[in-house]
Amino acid sequence: MQNIWDNKELVSILVNGGLAVMPTDTLYGVVCSALNTETVNRLYDLRRKTPNKPILILIESVNDLAKFSVVPTEKQREEFNKNWPGPVTIILDCSDPKLEYLHRGTNSLAFRVPAVKEIRDLLLKTGPLLAPSANTEAMPPAKNTAEAKEYFGDSVDFYLDGGDREGRASRVIKLSPTAEVSVIRE
Repeated sequence: MQNIWDNKELVSILVNGGLAVMPTDTLYGVVCSALNTETVNRLYDLRRKTPNKPILILIESVNDLAKFSVVPTEKQREEFNKNWPGPVTIILDCSDPKLEYLHRGTNSLAFRVPAVKEIRDLLLKTGPLLAPSANTEAMPPAKNTAEAKEYFGDSVDFYLDGGDREGRASRVIKLSPTAEVSVIRE
C-alpha cells in the first residue's frame, strides 16, 4: 500500500499553520497543528464547531500528552495500552489555562493514537494534529475529497486524496484520573 501521508507539501502546510483535509485511520478529517492557536481558531470557525465538545487531537504516542499538560496516572496508562493505537478517542481532564484555545472552557481534551503507522510517522514530522471529521457541524462526514471540497472549498489549504473512506467514527470514552471509563459514543 502506498504511503499517501508521506507528502512534503502536506507536512509543510501543517507545520506552517495551514489547514488540510486528509484521510485518517477512521474517516476523512480536517486537520491543523494543535499547538498553533491561530490555526485552531481558524478550524473552529471553518467547521462552525460548538465549543462545548472536546475536539479530537491525533497524537503519535502517549508521550505527546505532556505537550497538553496531561500527566496520566498509572491506571490511565493501562487503559491507553488497551486502546492505542486504534480507533478509540479518549477524553482526559485538562484545565491548563494556556490551553483554553483548545478546551474552550470544557477543561478536557480528546486524544487518539491512530492505528495506521504512516499517520503516526506523519505526526512525528508535524506534531499533534487537531483532526475532527471533515464536515461542518451536524452534517455527515465527507467520504472523499470531493465531498470535503463541497463543505470547505478554498478555505482549506490542501486536500490529500486517499480515495473513498467508508470508515466509522471512532469510539469515544471519557477516562477519569482513576481510570473509570464513561462511554460517550460506541
